[in-house]
Amino acid sequence: MKNKKLIIGINIALVIAVIIGDIFYINIGKLWIKGTASFGFVLIGVIDLLYSMTVSPDGMKYRLMLTLGLFFSMLGDIVLNIHFIGGALIFAVGHVFYFIAHCSLIKLKGSDIIPCAIIFIVSALFVTLAPIFDFGSQLMKWVCVFYALVISVMCGKAISNLIRKRNIMTLTLTVGCILFFFSDLMLLFDTFSDASPVFGTLCLATYYPAQCLLAVCVGFKKSS
Repeated sequence: MKNKKLIIGINIALVIAVIIGDIFYINIGKLWIKGTASFGFVLIGVIDLLYSMTVSPDGMKYRLMLTLGLFFSMLGDIVLNIHFIGGALIFAVGHVFYFIAHCSLIKLKGSDIIPCAIIFIVSALFVTLAPIFDFGSQLMKWVCVFYALVISVMCGKAISNLIRKRNIMTLTLTVGCILFFFSDLMLLFDTFSDASPVFGTLCLATYYPAQCLLAVCVGFKKSS
């Protein structure tokens, strides 16, 4: 019990540290601040993964896949500022791990495709038809469509899991995934349109809370 309270305390402290890092990055914009904040949510996942190995060994595939998703998100964070397409593809790998984690939590069924398809169709039409966006090249546009496919499948599976089994874990995961999706939508506006710079702030203000929600789920019991 004492160890559990310690882990919860560490989680809270790290979430606060990540949010503070997020605020600093929004206002200062240094890449090392972004990298440090991202390392914070990965650290939450790793600590909870290691703790879970000692007290609740069931569901380790789910926990490991979720932690790998956090790790690739951290890499994507850093690379995105250097090479956008490279960062987007690394993020896509992270979403694949998140999707596998969702499937490990609740087995994949045919009905899961419904929310995935709805989200992707709306997203793809928006990316390809909205006149506000200027991607600069067809390659960049189709990279964004591909990314929309991957994140739509990941987010759709989380929503499907919540519909099929309502508990604190599936709710937290779904909120995290929806915030992640919203953050990337804001990034789309910020990067490929002349819209208000507030979109960049909204992107960062929702991204780090999203990752923190996903990270703390590593420590949740599958039966919760």
